[in-house]
This record gives sequence, structure tokens and C-alpha cells, in this order.
Amino acid sequence: MNKVALVGYSGHAYVVIDILTAMGYTVHGFYDKENKVHNPYALTYLGQETNPTIQQQLLDLEYFVSIGDNHLRQKIYTHIFSNTHKSPINAIYPKSLISQTAHIAKEGVMIAPNVVINAQSTIGAGSICNTSCIIEHECQIGAFCHVAPGATLCGNVQVGDLSFIGANSVVKQGIRIGKNVIIGAGTVVIKDVPDNTVIVGNPQRNL
Repeated sequence: MNKVALVGYSGHAYVVIDILTAMGYTVHGFYDKENKVHNPYALTYLGQETNPTIQQQLLDLEYFVSIGDNHLRQKIYTHIFSNTHKSPINAIYPKSLISQTAHIAKEGVMIAPNVVINAQSTIGAGSICNTSCIIEHECQIGAFCHVAPGATLCGNVQVGDLSFIGANSVVKQGIRIGKNVIIGAGTVVIKDVPDNTVIVGNPQRNL
């Protein structure tokens, strides 16, 4: 089965399409709240992901939740799985540099071009490792996280579920980042970050 339906169709999904195509998949269509006027890939609109017919449709299709927002991605993933008992595939760019000892969850992970994931690191289900981010040795990324373009996590960093690591931010080795944390673009993280915190700046400060 090499046909895939996307759930969510906007700029983030365009990157996912390129990745899936490089993997040898054909993107068959998309689910979204409504059909899109701007449809650069001329995909077929399959309806809303809440439509009861999705269970029948996904008998013949793989799917991927192509939404950048962590909480919305988790909500939709959970809804579809609870109704279909089918997990999304991974979208992993074939030329990304992933250690043979890294552990990548098998459900809904996106790994974009030029990503580096080094030895003994773990990436949780539904997480995004976006373009050119670096995840060094022994990092642990929870479920439904988003490591944005150009971010660098030095060795042995832990990131809790549903956290967002902003573009071009740097996280010092050994730092612990809690759940549902937002780290702004360009932030330099030198201290542990508790759950449900927003931080920005160099050095880091709370908002």
C-alpha cells in the first residue's frame, strides 16, 4: 500500500508531500475542515477527518497528520486512531542523517531534510523534527513535540510531550525541558525548564 492521505493541507503539508514522494509514496488526497481554494498539488478533497466514512476510506490508504500545531496534531491523531484503530505512517526524508542506534517511534513522526539525529536518541510518536535541526546523542524527545528548523539540542537533552523548540534555538547539554513548553525562536536554553512554561531570549527568560 503506497497511497497516502494527508490530514491537514497547508504550508507544513507541502513539506510532508515532498518527503513522502521521496519515500516512494503517492499522496492521494487530503482531509481538512473544508476544501482548499489554493491547491498547488491538485489533491483530491476527501472531506473532514471527523466524517464517519474515514474508517472505510483508510482501509485502502495510509495516512499522515500533516499539522504543525502540537495540540491539534495530537487531538486529530487520537480521534482518527480511536475510530479506525490505524496509526499514521512516518514521513522520514531518506537522506536525513539518523544514527542506527536512534529509536524513532513508528507512528506519525516527521523528519525533514537535512536533519541530524545522533546516537542513542529517541523520538516520540507524532513528533516533528523540522528542516536542518540537530538532535545530538542521547536526547529524548517526547510525543507530539516540534523541534523547529535549525534548532540544536546538545547531548542528553530531555524534552517532554507537546513541547515546541523554536527555530534556531540552542539547548545546552543535559538540560531537562518539561511538558507543554514553548521555547521561542533563537532562545539559548542553559537551565532546566518546568512544565507549561514559555521562555525566550539569550540567555533564557520567562514570558
